[in-house]
Amino acid sequence: MLSVKVRKLIIRVFADMRWYSIVLALFFYACTSWILLWLAGEENLTQTTNFIYWLAVTGSTVGYGDLAPSTTAGKYIVSFYVIPLGLSIFALILGHGAKWVSDQWQKGVRGLKDLHVENHILVLGWNGQRTMRLLNLLIREKKSVAENPTIVLCVRAEITNPLPDDIEFVKVTTFSNDQDMDRACVARAKVILMDNPEDDLTMTTALYCSQRNPNAQMVAYFNDETLVPLLQKHCPNVECTPSVAVEMLAKAAFDPGSSLLHHDLLDVDEGNAQYSVSIPENVSPLLVSKLFIGLKRDYRATLIGLSRAHQKLSIEVNPDLDQIVNPGDKIFYIADERIQRFNWNEFSGEKYV
Repeated sequence: MLSVKVRKLIIRVFADMRWYSIVLALFFYACTSWILLWLAGEENLTQTTNFIYWLAVTGSTVGYGDLAPSTTAGKYIVSFYVIPLGLSIFALILGHGAKWVSDQWQKGVRGLKDLHVENHILVLGWNGQRTMRLLNLLIREKKSVAENPTIVLCVRAEITNPLPDDIEFVKVTTFSNDQDMDRACVARAKVILMDNPEDDLTMTTALYCSQRNPNAQMVAYFNDETLVPLLQKHCPNVECTPSVAVEMLAKAAFDPGSSLLHHDLLDVDEGNAQYSVSIPENVSPLLVSKLFIGLKRDYRATLIGLSRAHQKLSIEVNPDLDQIVNPGDKIFYIADERIQRFNWNEFSGEKYV
């Protein structure tokens, strides 16, 4: 009866193969091995430091041979108890460790892990190949900025991480649940991009994110542009990008090549593309004319617009040359690649007159 109870206890403890079960087995193995060796008169092996070292070497099958049993009883104990049981426990630790590492990797791929990031770019929504294109563009763009922000994809769709080597991934049940969105660190994101197949989902997501992280730069994509004024009425800090496919078709009808031009300005893979930069706070006010000439002459870039610091979502395209650009304002330009460093002092001198 006692043996049956002991067997049931052992089965219950080791059935799930949890870490505490392995630690318990290792503790039992070490204690019983020490007691048996002590009873066998193995004084050298039962010294604390020697025993820990020898048991690790023996149990892991390394067997350096610098320490070994000297008595006949000790040799039998090692042969029929220490080595067989040690092999089993060592294999158990390796197998459980490998399973834990595999589970952690699988959790990351399936988006089940909690992230610990900040100042990241958070992409909310999944639109198949369009989202893949967006992610690839973001990965390419982030290499050209000093911050090199982490990109996090957060989805409701039943998918795994499409780019496990380049982005972080979070799977949620809804984009408006605090517990789910905290896993994606929504409150600490620097940029939040919202693009869902359904515009109503994008709307609710934008309302939620605007409440959780009002200081983030937020961009929402809508198929139906009539929803844009409604969202901006409640969330003026959200930049909305409606579909411009129809407008591109109409423009190309009267100005052939317009669609290729716009595509090239948005594509960072080849040709010239559009970039932006904010005027540093320690720079004196600058004339648009000097900026325009300086960018073209020294940086092979073209100034195309500016945004005032107090009107971040308002952009003035093709500004007059006599306008003043103040610190904190943002300028938009076209160039082969993002310009990493500007010599702002030269723009305020007599060089560009």
